[in-house]
Amino acid sequence: MTDPRRPIPTPAPSEPPSRPTLALAEGVRFTVGAGAGEVNILRGVDLRLAEGEAVGLVGPSGSGKTSLLMLLAGLERASAGRLVVAGRELARLDEDSLARFRRDTLGIVFQAFHLVPTMTALENVAIPLEFAGRGDAFHRARAALESVGLGHRLAHYPGQLSGGEQQRVALARAFVGEPRLILADEPTGNLDRATGEKVMDLLFGLRERHGTTLLLVTHDPALAARCDRVVRIEDGVMAA
Repeated sequence: MTDPRRPIPTPAPSEPPSRPTLALAEGVRFTVGAGAGEVNILRGVDLRLAEGEAVGLVGPSGSGKTSLLMLLAGLERASAGRLVVAGRELARLDEDSLARFRRDTLGIVFQAFHLVPTMTALENVAIPLEFAGRGDAFHRARAALESVGLGHRLAHYPGQLSGGEQQRVALARAFVGEPRLILADEPTGNLDRATGEKVMDLLFGLRERHGTTLLLVTHDPALAARCDRVVRIEDGVMAA
């Protein structure tokens, strides 16, 4: 019989919760170059992301954080190991299938925004929905921009927006298709601290609202601590 006075144990921060797996990396290696010029960026990475959890990925520069995100997004191919996201084994997908996988499953937020400069905020957010053939693309894009406080900036081009506003457009674009997984790579790296904190409040608020799984790459321990758990990568392997 359990003693009611005894505190209930909680899982270690590095362990995923006992929910269904959304993304899995097993023994993943990533090598670039050839011959004597080969560089082993990832050297056998194991990682599991559960449905609906937020994971902070930390580590020194050059440790392989961004490379792991690129592999999970299907933007790079692993040299060895296994990557499975939303039931899809990425090594089995051709380039067209990977593009559909990203469209239907992922939202990606980069440090450098990656907005199309010749398109308005509304058009930038509508892009993934138009690619998916959604007839309500602009209606949903408008609602997404309103959700990040930019309903008054629909017709503005990226060059007419501040850095924080551009990243909020990028957040709206990442979430507009209701993806199962958001990959965020140093999303506040180009912003001042106050603006970055506001953007991260929006990111975590959107993630909570949609129940989306989040993998957040950051150098900021305080930011990583906002996640459900934190994992660390060093020299291409997961640290204990």
